[in-house]
Amino acid sequence: MQGLSLNTRAAIMSVLLLVGGLLVWELSIPAQQTVGELTEYERLTGGGEARAGVPPPSQVIVKAWEELSNPFYDAGPNDKGIGIQIGYSIYRVLTGYALAALIAIPLGFLIGMSPVAYRALNPFIQVLRPISPLAWMPLALFIIQDSEASAIFVIFICSIWPMLLNTAFGVAGVRSDWVNVAKTHELGPLKTAFTVILPAAAPTIVTGMRISIGIAWLVIVAAEMLVGGTGIGYYVWNEWNNLDLTSVIFSILMIGVVGMLLDTMFGLLQRRVAYVE
Repeated sequence: MQGLSLNTRAAIMSVLLLVGGLLVWELSIPAQQTVGELTEYERLTGGGEARAGVPPPSQVIVKAWEELSNPFYDAGPNDKGIGIQIGYSIYRVLTGYALAALIAIPLGFLIGMSPVAYRALNPFIQVLRPISPLAWMPLALFIIQDSEASAIFVIFICSIWPMLLNTAFGVAGVRSDWVNVAKTHELGPLKTAFTVILPAAAPTIVTGMRISIGIAWLVIVAAEMLVGGTGIGYYVWNEWNNLDLTSVIFSILMIGVVGMLLDTMFGLLQRRVAYVE
């Protein structure tokens, strides 16, 4: 172990922790309670053998293999593959997220570069920012009268604030001597913003974007539980209603994996735009 690199040692430790955790989980479930799934009739009538509500990891792994071997099947409104459900959720997240970025980043530039705009808009931001995104859902459903658009609106409203505030903070924090050099070279405001301020503020802006995508993925699950129809949040709620905890745990793990991948992509982007003074 001493001759191994830090990353290798960390990877080995992660694998050992995973295997140890799964082993403890597996052994903690009594053998007589790990029998096969109940039939639909047994679920409705309360029949069948009593067993623990939480399935062992071996059942979750089998379920994962079944779902991931054919993730894009479509057998009707309430029976779609996990790939289709995740695809709906990612579409809603990216649509609301993109709309938020189109507003938050330019407005953040305005706030960061103009003290007057900051003082004028800051009271509204401070009032709206702490409101839970799901609190907007009833109003969105009433006004928009479309569950799909309402879910996208909720993603929009939860994504806009971290991007807006981080963009404003990054722009306001650009060193004044860099801006003065741009003025010396007689660069206009627009060219100064793109050639001087944007590269300097980019790490802070991407940090806000990274925070926003994490919040958006977190919120979409709860939003889809409310609006129903499709999406990974609806999948979790539907499987809970079917008393299929194996599918519930599998879907929770998939939510975590997709969230990790989204965060990793923005982490790579963050490293690309980082600079050394």
